[in-house]
Amino acid sequence: MSDLSDEIHFFMRSLELIAAFAGAISGVRLASVKRFDWFGANVIGFITAAGGGTLRDILLRVEPFWMTDPSYLLVTALAVVSIWLFSRRFISGQITWFAFDTISISLFMMIGLQKAITCGYAPWCAIVLGVVTAVFGGILRDIFINEVPLIFRKELYALACAAGGILYFLLPFVGVESVYVRNISGMALIFVIRALAIKYHLGVPVLTGHGATFHHSKKKTRARLAQ
Repeated sequence: MSDLSDEIHFFMRSLELIAAFAGAISGVRLASVKRFDWFGANVIGFITAAGGGTLRDILLRVEPFWMTDPSYLLVTALAVVSIWLFSRRFISGQITWFAFDTISISLFMMIGLQKAITCGYAPWCAIVLGVVTAVFGGILRDIFINEVPLIFRKELYALACAAGGILYFLLPFVGVESVYVRNISGMALIFVIRALAIKYHLGVPVLTGHGATFHHSKKKTRARLAQ
């Protein structure tokens, strides 16, 4: 992001560290539920926080960010310590997995989108790379903890991220040019869509042996959030 202004660079860097911590917390929390040890929890936290950005950088043909920046390793370690110190609050549901996961994907979506724009890619490609940044770490997390990745189930996950990216590019057509406002609006839309999808059990049609159905299991959704 070297060609961005210093202010926007600082803004995006701040979002990146917040997203990394939120992503690491969501991964470490699920690892603790699965009774992983400290090393395993660090691995799950790191791949959740850095997996999407790593794939994005490989696709952009640039050096993966964490190879020259140890902040993600430090943030992951901080997440593990936070879960250890405040496990009652994090695991009991007072601070939910959903909140940290959604904060993480909404921030990473806009970070990935912004980096793709900086590298000169078209809006549609920037949206795709933003979605990759947002969801791939979660895919790896779920695979490593032996869960079906959330993106492949009924909940609005990747589509919510794409909606935030589309909003980012539509706002200039209604006179909103500020990068800050566009990023915040995109993140807010992702969070709102995810929250509404959970509350009202909205989802993508599910393929079954009898065709597609919009059925969304309340029981499974609640079980996931209660983990």
